[in-house]
Amino acid sequence: MSRSLLAAFALVVTIGAYAAADIPYLTGRVTDNAEILNAETRRELTALLAEHERASTNQVAVLTVKTLAGESIEDYANAVFRAWQLGRKDKNNGVLLVIAPQERRLRIEVGYGLEGTLTDLIAGRIIQSIITPRFKQGDYNGGVRDGVGAVLATLRGEAVSLDETPSTGTAKGSDNFFDGPDLPWPARILIGAFVFGIIGLFTAIGLVTPGAGWFLYFFLIPFWAMFPIVVLGTTGALYLFGTYLIGFPIAKLFIARSDWYRKAKHDLKTKGRASVGGFTLGGGTGGSSWSSSSSGGGFSGGGGSSGGGGSSGSW
Repeated sequence: MSRSLLAAFALVVTIGAYAAADIPYLTGRVTDNAEILNAETRRELTALLAEHERASTNQVAVLTVKTLAGESIEDYANAVFRAWQLGRKDKNNGVLLVIAPQERRLRIEVGYGLEGTLTDLIAGRIIQSIITPRFKQGDYNGGVRDGVGAVLATLRGEAVSLDETPSTGTAKGSDNFFDGPDLPWPARILIGAFVFGIIGLFTAIGLVTPGAGWFLYFFLIPFWAMFPIVVLGTTGALYLFGTYLIGFPIAKLFIARSDWYRKAKHDLKTKGRASVGGFTLGGGTGGSSWSSSSSGGGFSGGGGSSGGGGSSGSW
């Protein structure tokens, strides 16, 4: 690798490091860096969490941050939890509530020792049923106070009235169109460019290719059904999938009426070869194949992956 490439890579890494959200020092049980809580709420929560720790040894902390700087709420909360080392070493009994009002994201991060009591399902329902309704009304004090109260009641083994709507651990509003994995927008754009670049290319080939085009239409159905979920979420991917199922046949039939398409189809039948858009299309027993009229070549595809989990939410 040349020195210029190494320097560019180092610059990108440095910029990324500075752009990442800072992890504040642990100065108390309530760290309100976003300044969304009033003094009374901070005092009340601090006393409540201190009393709970004295009675149970569980360490529960609240952190508000002005921005996540493009980082996911899951990664940031986990990094803060590890840096603060909440809970006793022999019990791993810490809980962290992180709120990022600028991105409208929050998360309840739970230590290993309390996962059996404060499960992902319960944490998600606390976010959905108790915290986010208050946040949507602009009541940060009430949302944090009631949410922390529900967390502490759960840790004490008390019954808490929660919405029984099933949760997968990621609490999001039902009206959120992009309800997919919790990825920052830069990551979604890059993954989207990769995914849609590949399946979009093969879709275009299917549209302009006589014969084998319909095979590509059916072949690409599972790809259009699954890959867009990573970028657009379930709802967005469903709309896009429906557009593909209906739009491709309509576009294909429209293109099939064009003179150049008819000529290419005729040339394939009579000559075994046709030129479409600067590419030479050769017919064979297996269908059609593409090659560049100037340099030759072929096409190859790829895939992507995604991950998620935990109890997060938005409002």
